[in-house]
Amino acid sequence: MYIIHNGKIVTEEKIIEGHAVLIEGEFIQAVIPKAEITNFVGARFIDAKGGYISPGFIDIHSDYIETIVSPRPTSMMDVDISLREAEKILISHGITTMFHSLSLYREDAFSHNPIRYPKNVQRLVDAIEATHHEPHLIRHRLHARFEIDNIDGIDQLVKNIENNKVHLLSFMDHTPGQGQYRDLEVYRETLQGHRDLSDDEVTTIIHEQQHSDFMSIEKMKEIANMASSKNIAIASHDDDDIKKLNLVKSLGTTVSEFPITLEVAKKAKEVGLQTIVGAPNVLMGGSHSGNLSAAEAVNHKCADILCSDYYPPALLHAIFELSEKYGHDLHGMFMMVTLNPAKAVLMDDELGSIKAGKKADLLIIERMEDGYPMLTTTMVDGALITTTNYRSNSEMRRRAYVHAGNH
Repeated sequence: MYIIHNGKIVTEEKIIEGHAVLIEGEFIQAVIPKAEITNFVGARFIDAKGGYISPGFIDIHSDYIETIVSPRPTSMMDVDISLREAEKILISHGITTMFHSLSLYREDAFSHNPIRYPKNVQRLVDAIEATHHEPHLIRHRLHARFEIDNIDGIDQLVKNIENNKVHLLSFMDHTPGQGQYRDLEVYRETLQGHRDLSDDEVTTIIHEQQHSDFMSIEKMKEIANMASSKNIAIASHDDDDIKKLNLVKSLGTTVSEFPITLEVAKKAKEVGLQTIVGAPNVLMGGSHSGNLSAAEAVNHKCADILCSDYYPPALLHAIFELSEKYGHDLHGMFMMVTLNPAKAVLMDDELGSIKAGKKADLLIIERMEDGYPMLTTTMVDGALITTTNYRSNSEMRRRAYVHAGNH
């Protein structure tokens, strides 16, 4: 039994003090008044030192694993080693449940990264599934991002859904001239930033992509219905106009990832979609593609969820930046990385909040003197995974002084 005390507890409703979190086995047993903690003889006490006691972060969109598996365009590391190494990094940023967002492309125009070859993607899909049956630090889940021109990949996607290897499904369309790359000049600059291509070569790629064969609406609906029957949430990607929102709603979509404009983000909320924006976008002050600012979406109350996208440290820092720089309620910002994403992927019955009966995925976040948020304790399924202790220069000087024989 663990008792975490002396902290500010982020509950579903508000942030409270003067209470403690009681953990028994894998589960949260109760949130109790601080005065009652002496009743639990033999419990292991964890002092939060005035920090925030938060649910573990749930990241439902991140392709960070690709960087770990394939750190160079010509390098492909062992996928099992990569997952084990990635989770050590993710847990250090408070991410206790990660939906690895793997792209199922017909052909990746931006690079020849081996992790995006279909056979290697499947190796990683299988490795993620294997973590459910072997020791691991965090929850690994699969967010299958299916590019709609990947006609040859449809059968494999269906097989993975049937075999319960998919936990979130999104349909993507990165055709230049719409969606994320509706501005063709931005697409050209992005493509040439990844590859050494002439203007004529880029023009040829754009033409080929714009004239590809695409999955039919009927097939998309068929696959979406199959996923929904298995309690898999459906997401759209880079919604750029109102008509597209109507289309994705017809597929049973409940999540809109990265709406391109404020108008579309507002409409997505109106029609009942949960919206995702990127935490790196918050830290950078805007989109790297020139699209909707995440902070602006939060300011207009049309963003529900923050994801790390490609930079795991961003979740923790975006929470406090949105609160302190933009004036948003800190509790609400915590919900954007805990309960809201849990609801979006239909896991809120066991994850996402500090509540009796839920899994004990917990964090302690302290603030350094300069305000820097530091994650000092992580717990998953009631098991203490990491503790971190920061040293100060004054303490290091004191230790050096004592070591030299001075008293």
